[in-house]
Amino acid sequence: MKEKSIELLNKAIADELGAVHQYMYFHFRCDDLGYDLLSNLFKRTAIEEMMHVEKLAERVLFLKGEVEMKASQDVQKIHDVKKMLEMAAGMETGSVKDYNEWANICSKNADSASKKIFEALVDDEERHFDQYDKEMENLQKFGDNYLALQSIERSKSIAAGRPTE
Repeated sequence: MKEKSIELLNKAIADELGAVHQYMYFHFRCDDLGYDLLSNLFKRTAIEEMMHVEKLAERVLFLKGEVEMKASQDVQKIHDVKKMLEMAAGMETGSVKDYNEWANICSKNADSASKKIFEALVDDEERHFDQYDKEMENLQKFGDNYLALQSIERSKSIAAGRPTE
C-alpha cells in the first residue's frame, strides 16, 4: 500500500523537478529577450513547482520512503515563445491527467493524505495551464506586437531608472 504511494509521489517529484528546470530555462530565455511578463510567469511557476516538490518529498519521508531527486526529462532548448507556451501547456495538461489518476490509485490503497496532495496539485496545474493558455491566446491575437510591447516596457523602465527586477 504505502510502497505504491511512495512510487507515485516520487514520479510526481521527478515531473515537478523536470518542470522547474524547463520553466527556469524559459525564464532565462524570455528575460534575455526583454519579455518581462512571460519571464516572470515562468519564474513564478517554477517556484510553485519547487514548493510542490517539497510537499511531495515531505509525504514520502512521512511514509518512510526515500526521496528520489531525478528530473523526469532533460531541458528542451526552445527559443520560440509560442513553442515554449505550447510545451508548458502540454506539461501542465499531462500533470493534471497523471495526478488525477494517481489520486484515485492512492484512494484505492487507503492513502487519503496522498490522495489529497495529488488533488491539490491538480488545482495548481490547471491554474498554470490556464495562465499559459491565456498567453498563447494573447500571442495569437496580437502576434509579435505582444512580445515587442513587453520589450519596449522594459526599455522604458531602464531609461526611467526603474529596476526591472
